[in-house]
Amino acid sequence: MDLFDTQADHEVPPSHSPLAERTRPRTLEDFVGQEHLVGEGKALQRLIELDQVPSMLLWGPPGSGKTTLARIIAGRTQAEFFQLSAVSAGVKDVRGILDAARDNARHTRRRTILFIDEIHRFNKAQQDALLHSVEEGLITLIGATTENPSFEVISPLLSRCRLYVLRPLTDADLDRILDHALATDSVFEGRTVTIEDRPLLMLYAGGDARAILNGLETAARLADTGSGTALTITRSHIEEAFQRKHAKYDDGGEEHYNIVSAFIKSMRGCDPDGAVYWMARMLEGGEDPKFIARRMIVLASEDIGNADPMALTLATSAFTAVDYVGMPEARIILAQAATYLASAPKSNASYVAISEAGADVREKPTAPVPLHLRNAPTRRMAGLGYGAGYQYGHDHPGNFTEQRYLPDNLKDRKYYRPTDNGAERTIRERLNSWWTSRKR
Repeated sequence: MDLFDTQADHEVPPSHSPLAERTRPRTLEDFVGQEHLVGEGKALQRLIELDQVPSMLLWGPPGSGKTTLARIIAGRTQAEFFQLSAVSAGVKDVRGILDAARDNARHTRRRTILFIDEIHRFNKAQQDALLHSVEEGLITLIGATTENPSFEVISPLLSRCRLYVLRPLTDADLDRILDHALATDSVFEGRTVTIEDRPLLMLYAGGDARAILNGLETAARLADTGSGTALTITRSHIEEAFQRKHAKYDDGGEEHYNIVSAFIKSMRGCDPDGAVYWMARMLEGGEDPKFIARRMIVLASEDIGNADPMALTLATSAFTAVDYVGMPEARIILAQAATYLASAPKSNASYVAISEAGADVREKPTAPVPLHLRNAPTRRMAGLGYGAGYQYGHDHPGNFTEQRYLPDNLKDRKYYRPTDNGAERTIRERLNSWWTSRKR
């Protein structure tokens, strides 16, 4: 557990700290980017200046300024400021801070602000431990997350916090950050630094201030010959510093969901080329291949369904094969499954059917099970008419009976409406003949 006091904000980081830490802004005036939140007169800027920050969630990609904003608040607030990392903290740590907050409220009347970095890594029990204290105002919570809070933060806690969305930094923002580092950091003091390919450096950083600064520092070390005051950082130095393109893919961040969405929509849209491209992006970014396989199992039912019943079998087999084989060969299995699913005939009829049936269950009065469909395990129940008149399908030609199976108030509803695509055409024709018979 770390406590930011009002002095810590002005302390100079050790010289061995990464460049991104050494040049981290310590005032709102030095903060770069997020003008929609902390620009002059904007809501968050005014709340920080007034030392009246509400409980909030800062949601944005890596390197967009979430922790920096928290540290700026720590330097300005008159409240007692605690920081936890959700990676290493547990319920015990949270309860310790809550006890300190009660002491503050009781003895000094000071507010308590708790900053939790990577709050999406807290499980439900850990988030529940915060809930009442946030609701009662015992603490002001500031949570930083790279993941969509709608998915990872429990609804009661989400509803008690203001949500501020941070955007990836623009090239103009990154330019200012680079210029500030070159002008103020001791490593570059007294030297003339030339960066031959700034656009490449920005491309590799992908809107991430931390990535661009630490990449710059590594490239500068590679370029430094130890002689003279001139330092030229070439394209090859930048490429060597990053080793490869800094993939704009974080398996816990918003870009994760964007690329998964593009992958699914490519298969749904019958584009195998798009599907394998977005899959490659995920795999290159370090995504778990079993996660990709699971998503394809869902798509096989949701978007293909009975238009090609083999799709679900193939997707399930692909998951098993990926589990058996592992990377790098698993990428071939995944590609086979993705291209098959993208090329298959499509139907969301099963998805629509369960969605509409679920809506009726939620929104319409609960209907009793018709007597002929009820089980009659005892004579008393049989005497009440349970099971009376039930027609056993196997006793009829084609296994079809004209009896109805929906409650009376829904007797004319049709949830499953097969398409004319693939194997569903045959299903549609068969069902149409049955539906016609039941209407007579």
